[in-house]
Amino acid sequence: MNALPTLFVSHGAPTLLYDDCPARDFLLELGRTLPRPKAILCLSAHWETAQPTLTGAARPETIHDFYGFSERLYQAEYPAPGQPELAQRVAGLLHTAGLPATVHPRHGLITAPGFP
Repeated sequence: MNALPTLFVSHGAPTLLYDDCPARDFLLELGRTLPRPKAILCLSAHWETAQPTLTGAARPETIHDFYGFSERLYQAEYPAPGQPELAQRVAGLLHTAGLPATVHPRHGLITAPGFP
């Protein structure tokens, strides 16, 4: 089994979604060069909880976590499918590592600035 790379991708400004700029071009090309994963685990500092919490929604809604930008940005949706079983597995792995974790059954995906 070939493992995909672990990447840290900063989300940048909210307008990165539509701005024609080198950072956007880089991210688009990066997406074209990597194999399609079965799932993506995203970590966010924009969802504040007392302990690690994962979304267990099968169809997470898009939550826009920014203010004062063009209405165009608030209309953007990110209809990525959720993976409730994977969320439970990750929570179990965190628990085994000594980190209590929970799975929220309905929480959506937070579109932090620039990451739809």
